[in-house]
Amino acid sequence: MLFLLTGDVQIGKTRWLEDLCASLQAAGTCVAGVVAPGQWVPRPEGQPGGKHGFDGAGRFEKLGIDNVLLPQGERIEFARRRDLAAGGKAFAEGAQAKAAKLGWAISDTAIAQVNAHFAMLAKQAANETKLAPHAMLVVDELGRLELLRGCGLINALAILDAGPTPQFPHAIAVVRETLLDEARRRFEPHWGKVTVIGPDDAARNLVLETARAAGGAH
Repeated sequence: MLFLLTGDVQIGKTRWLEDLCASLQAAGTCVAGVVAPGQWVPRPEGQPGGKHGFDGAGRFEKLGIDNVLLPQGERIEFARRRDLAAGGKAFAEGAQAKAAKLGWAISDTAIAQVNAHFAMLAKQAANETKLAPHAMLVVDELGRLELLRGCGLINALAILDAGPTPQFPHAIAVVRETLLDEARRRFEPHWGKVTVIGPDDAARNLVLETARAAGGAH
């Protein structure tokens, strides 16, 4: 089964996904792929948006995005907010993000590193020796580069385009709501009807039960 995790920006999709991955691993499912936590810093009182509510809204500012490669947990800097990358920070924006005029400046070097990771996962899955059976593939996230321009994390796309396999019978991909229809068109011929989820308890329980039924939990 292919799960497409979606929702508005900055509602906690990646934090939810990180917690889900930890629960899957604790239950015996190998989780492989990438999650993309933000680089957040406290926003002082008095700055625009810095008036703190009781729920913490407006308390933090997002400066960049890391990629954490799973299962090993290696962290690399993936993107910087465009205004910061252009302001003399030590971050080299790549040609792919620049051509797409994305809001984030994304490093071509980082894209290559993540693609190399997915290529390694595909090779391990083909050999069926390095990964545990019934692993869960996680891709955070598929955006305009991948779904509209055919670049970005192309090796993640290649694994998803293969559909379910003995090593990856299930997968979760983060997709913005504006790209859901494009994702469906691309992946449903290979996976059948996809399951769209949000970052909530019902979705968490569904994914955990799906992994358990596949034999990943003991």
